Amino acid sequence: MRRFLLVAGMLAGAWSAGPALAQQSKVGDWTIEKRTQDTHCNASRGYKDKEDENRDYVIVITYSEKAIVIVMIYDGWEWDKVGEVLRADVATDDADIMKKAKWEVMDKTTVRGIFEFDQSIMDRLSKAKRLTLDFEDDDDDSIEMQVPRAGEALAALKFCEENRK
Repeated sequence: MRRFLLVAGMLAGAWSAGPALAQQSKVGDWTIEKRTQDTHCNASRGYKDKEDENRDYVIVITYSEKAIVIVMIYDGWEWDKVGEVLRADVATDDADIMKKAKWEVMDKTTVRGIFEFDQSIMDRLSKAKRLTLDFEDDDDDSIEMQVPRAGEALAALKFCEENRK
């Protein structure tokens, strides 16, 4: 588990890490990959939001039989304390996923949530078009990320995970 958490922590930097891909596929604008240096596959999506000063949004999702890890990167955040644990309600456009979930600050623009594996979370994510984090006592940093075709991306992630080397 400790090894998995270390790998998951590195996913935040994986977006710009570059080559070393063993397996990679695309689902819309999602990238599903198993990089040679990673233990598990991940699904990632990045986009610019013209309605939000053309800011960058990135989401990375990975999972194992023990945990689901979601990394969210938003260049509008300016977190001060790496390692700080924040609390946020997590929801999709039509379903609450978790109240007061723990999110760890990875750097000034990145948070990571690690949750015990629960198929119902994966099911809710697969039906989502948007994923929201509503931080306690901090409406300015609450966020809504677009996750179109999440069901297809998560199905491809599952396939990758079942066939990883």
